[in-house]
Amino acid sequence: MKQHVAWAYERPAGGRDFGFTGAHNHVSWQDENFRKVVLNAILWTANVEVPQTGCPSPAVSDSRLKENVDGKKPRKKK
Repeated sequence: MKQHVAWAYERPAGGRDFGFTGAHNHVSWQDENFRKVVLNAILWTANVEVPQTGCPSPAVSDSRLKENVDGKKPRKKK
């Protein structure tokens, strides 16, 4: 079964679109290639030249990744 996780579209009348469904898994942001795809897409969508080697992005540590992650809330009893 084919599944699309990202797509890009350049509109004939101008403008660019990028869609991506992979950002829900926070640990993925620690993967350099994952970050590079998203950052390159942001540059491309904004009509900014994408560097030949891709947009640079520093590594993301475990502690940095967890800075803005909220804890799980208890489930409501039915």
